[in-house]
Amino acid sequence: MKIVFLLHNAYAVGGTVRTTLNLAAALAGRHDVEIVSMTRHRDTPRFTVDPRVTLVPLVDTRPGSPDLADPAYARPAVDFPAAEKRYGQYTHLTDLRVRAHLARCGADVVIGTRPGLNVYVARFAPARALRVGQEHLRHDAHGKRLRAELARHYRALDAVVTTTEADAEVYRRRMPLPGVRVAAVPNIVPEVRPETATGTGRAYVSDGSAKVIAAAGRLVPGKRFDLLLEAFSAVAAKEPDWRLHIYGGGPGKERLRELIDGLGLTGRARLMGVRTPVEAEFAKASLVVSASDAESFGMTLVEAMRCGVPVISTDCPLGPREIVTDGVDGRLVPVGDARALADAMLDLAGDDTRRRAMGAAAARNAHRYDAAPTVARYELLFDQLRATRHQRAWARSRARAAGWARALLRPVRRVLPRRGEGAPADGPGATPAPRPTATATRGVARRATG
Repeated sequence: MKIVFLLHNAYAVGGTVRTTLNLAAALAGRHDVEIVSMTRHRDTPRFTVDPRVTLVPLVDTRPGSPDLADPAYARPAVDFPAAEKRYGQYTHLTDLRVRAHLARCGADVVIGTRPGLNVYVARFAPARALRVGQEHLRHDAHGKRLRAELARHYRALDAVVTTTEADAEVYRRRMPLPGVRVAAVPNIVPEVRPETATGTGRAYVSDGSAKVIAAAGRLVPGKRFDLLLEAFSAVAAKEPDWRLHIYGGGPGKERLRELIDGLGLTGRARLMGVRTPVEAEFAKASLVVSASDAESFGMTLVEAMRCGVPVISTDCPLGPREIVTDGVDGRLVPVGDARALADAMLDLAGDDTRRRAMGAAAARNAHRYDAAPTVARYELLFDQLRATRHQRAWARSRARAAGWARALLRPVRRVLPRRGEGAPADGPGATPAPRPTATATRGVARRATG
């Protein structure tokens, strides 16, 4: 079958880009897969795109591109929802290009990867195609206005797919969508192997000996790197040999640098910048920590587990609880609790045997996020949605047939009179006179002879 993904920007860096490319590559082994990127701002994608996957950019925003001079590019989008976070990056040219491409793409399945793109799918995907809206953010991360608009458009989808069962349950409870399947399918997090001169090398694996704690993500308030630094200051006081390395970029860089200096952690905690693949850095650590207030999934947790590194995470909504088994392959601590975070780091930093045992369990448990089981779940979902469509079409055809039969019978009922009603004395519509009964006949005979 042909599967078409709509992606905001396949040329950028981000969690949704990575997970979409992973899923597309896994599906490409059995299907014709295309990724439609709404925009293109650079010559080549930052992440590797599997050569079996077709990449189609719609609007070229590179300097000198003719798209920049198109009058529709200067007009705001009218089909993309205005309440969506990315609305300012969409134009009427995007609307027109999406409509045109979906009309001719010949897809069997169209999958959106963010709320506004799911609206495009609901409105413009070919009638014959299955329409699937992926949600990489939590339901509660969307504002009230956007949720109201999504509730209206998502009714035209065949399915809404979340990354966690907890979020799927929130959608079922708070956004009723009659006839729309709401399912949870986790992201694919493939094992990463470094390229060597002779081919593919051994996967990145930590030996658990380095006295390094790692963390990764966008340097934004919700990731709570400030809380992590506060907790690490307590660790540094008791375990002076341990270091903290934070990977990622974002607007909070300078504020975090000032906090490092203010806590006296200069040289002990470092902002390392963006590194790809991040697994190469996790393999140099013995613990990976996430202090987030919320996570729709928790990609870095699985990436660390792939490297045989135990993880410590806040028990935030919604992903970590479905990834980490507390006390087995990592630890879960209360959200916003710096002391609990510090205690968990100190416990594992000071216990080599337990830390290595947890790392081995993490490596085993990470296989839940292999490509094969996720592809199987999507293929099963597509089969079920197609069967549901056939059942609905059959029910609709039966209803239409019954309606036609009723319509054909209606004129006959108007011609035939109801029981007991009068009728014309003669003519085509006349009702024959009733035959006299035997009693009435005898009475007439007596009167004639009396």
